[in-house]
Amino acid sequence: MDVNHLDFYIGLSLAVSSSVFIGSSFILKKKGLLRLAGKGSIRAGQGGYAYLKEWLWWAGLISMGTGEAANFAAYAFAPATLVTPLGAMSVLVSAVLSSYFLNERLNVHGKIGCLLCVLGSTVMVIHAPQEQEVASLSAMAEKLKDPGFIVFAVCIVGSSLVLIFAVAPRYGQKNVLVYILICSVIGSLSVSCVKGLGIGIKELFAGTAVLKDPLFWSLLICLVICVSIQINYLNKALDIYNTSIVTPIYYVFFTTSVMACSAILFKEWLSMTTDGVVGTISGFLTIILGIFLLHAFKDITFIWDSLPLYLRKGPRGFPWSQQPYIALPSHDSQTEDELKLPREGNSKAGWGSHQRAP
Repeated sequence: MDVNHLDFYIGLSLAVSSSVFIGSSFILKKKGLLRLAGKGSIRAGQGGYAYLKEWLWWAGLISMGTGEAANFAAYAFAPATLVTPLGAMSVLVSAVLSSYFLNERLNVHGKIGCLLCVLGSTVMVIHAPQEQEVASLSAMAEKLKDPGFIVFAVCIVGSSLVLIFAVAPRYGQKNVLVYILICSVIGSLSVSCVKGLGIGIKELFAGTAVLKDPLFWSLLICLVICVSIQINYLNKALDIYNTSIVTPIYYVFFTTSVMACSAILFKEWLSMTTDGVVGTISGFLTIILGIFLLHAFKDITFIWDSLPLYLRKGPRGFPWSQQPYIALPSHDSQTEDELKLPREGNSKAGWGSHQRAP
């Protein structure tokens, strides 16, 4: 097998396993917190720290750490265009496991959303670029010097500063897009830093002295700054707005920003065919639709009475009613019937008068 294809499948496996670990971590943490609530301990939302003594909570924390590490490593092997959108699989895993272990109902909309996420992810995997864009830190340095990326980075930093210092203080608590935009555009730079650090660590294990390279430490410092900003404003968004609103919007904006940054920095789209580009975009839009269905309608109780009449089950279990089909009269047929009624009435009256006549 070709080395580039082998790296692709390694990155794909790491990205999928990352989603499984992260999705499972929410269930383990929730189970631990519910167990503590059943014991009467002070809950975390009330300032309690009893969860630090609960092994299920620690299992969830370890699972999340493992997932984040796998996600970090995936960027060193596979394109960011593939790894980032597959993060939606963690939402799917969490939704499915919660219906089994937390007794949370997954309605029809949620099941359709899960199916769409799987289909969209499959389409993206099939059409994603499989070649390695950057193989060393020196090649990464050349990419960072590209004028197109420099302009993109300046625009990202400038727009972020405007949002942070001018827009957020006035509209941050009124519009959910403000905080999410800050997290998303800064997140595109953090993913690029993760990609560079992953390549550096990969070289380090191969015996290259990357720790003496200033670029490695520059990427690390930039990553710490970007992640700190992301966490700060994402927590603000989650504190003010509903999670079911923040999660899908953040996923869409963050993934779009990462894909745009990856296209400018690594130019991986140039090596893709038209079918590959269309397939990748279609898969991404399908995932967005699935995430929307999972979150937007999760609190709606879907019952069979809400279905149209022709989809309801009949008395014998058939998916349609046992009543015969009756066509609705059109306007023209009604007019003809109205014209016929007087004539038929006159003829009957006339026939009856003839019968009564002596």
